[in-house]
Amino acid sequence: MTFCLPEHITPEIFLRDYWQKKPLLIRNGLPEIVGMFEPADIIQLAQQEEVTARLIKQFAEDNWQLSCSPFTANAFKNLPAQWSVLVQNLEQWSPELGQLWHAFGFIPQWQRDDIMVSYAPAGGSVGRHYDEYDVFLVQGYGHRRWQLGKWCDPSTEFKANQPIRIFDEMGELIFDEVMAPGDILYVPSRLSHYGVAQDDCLTFSFGLRYPNVADLFDNVNKGICQALPDIDLTEFNIPLRLSPSPQATGQLDLAMVENMKQQFLTKLAQSAQFDRLFQHAVATTVSTRRYDLLDTEAYCDLDEVRSILEKNGVIMQDNNCKLLYLEHPLRIYANGEWLDELNTIEAQVLKALADGEQLDLAYLSNLCRKEQDPDTALDLLLDSLCNWLDDGWVLVE
Repeated sequence: MTFCLPEHITPEIFLRDYWQKKPLLIRNGLPEIVGMFEPADIIQLAQQEEVTARLIKQFAEDNWQLSCSPFTANAFKNLPAQWSVLVQNLEQWSPELGQLWHAFGFIPQWQRDDIMVSYAPAGGSVGRHYDEYDVFLVQGYGHRRWQLGKWCDPSTEFKANQPIRIFDEMGELIFDEVMAPGDILYVPSRLSHYGVAQDDCLTFSFGLRYPNVADLFDNVNKGICQALPDIDLTEFNIPLRLSPSPQATGQLDLAMVENMKQQFLTKLAQSAQFDRLFQHAVATTVSTRRYDLLDTEAYCDLDEVRSILEKNGVIMQDNNCKLLYLEHPLRIYANGEWLDELNTIEAQVLKALADGEQLDLAYLSNLCRKEQDPDTALDLLLDSLCNWLDDGWVLVE
């Protein structure tokens, strides 16, 4: 799949001139999404037990109501004129939709959050707001009018006593357009926006975000507690060297604390071991899914997979999985887990899949040809592939 950018905007131009700087409207940028879903599909999906969904009702200007899943059919009866239902993590329910992430492949996949869909009848909205993540809004059905206004920050005040984060004032509008099926609108994080359905419509949000400091702290701590086998932290057991000034016996002097902080930060900045620990913490953080994977009851059949590949089938990443790698040495991460028991061939296969490649039997056989017993190596690789299919990491077509 080609990128969804206009012909005159390369990935380099987009990242330099638009990313977190200004919006971009791409007319008919993702025609593949048109016809994938209809409103009834989303309403039905929102009633599934394991779905994460929200139902937002607007009764008046300052009278909003929020309900969270699970929902039954009764939740969608006697609704006000203006309402919306939002379903998260849609790629888990539609691998075909998940494959559309490749249209945004100019953004590294470790920044992917999830694909959310919003259904609303004419007049439906979730109010004026901003998000702490970047988003590509893709119109999949019907039409929605979008207005973009001021830049916001954590000090921006929202309306009090409302169940959702909304405000009245968007400042001077910098964008006011109606989107049709297939259109894409890139909205940078912290840019205020307001979307109103013009008719029955579905808008898909391909969300992208960076890790926060709290999650990084948490995973650094977990890495220390796990005593990772290739990271030696004994250098941090050496006491700090300090020169105290006169102070009361019971006092912990704040100047001394500041001195400790500076030595602490300097030691971390200069430590190759901490660099490796921090790399692991970042990879763990950004590969962790926000939503739990569905339990799978079906198990992959090895003979069936082999048969598909022998008939020119291919394997590819399931974009419901967050798959990424670190190099030097090569480390593969899937859904927040470091896969430290992979052999060299398995790691190379997963690395290629993470980069968006589709692999056939000839590719897999060529990798195994270098082994002492190529046929056995291929059998073992296909067995691992079946495990990855069961885990929801890859797809075979």
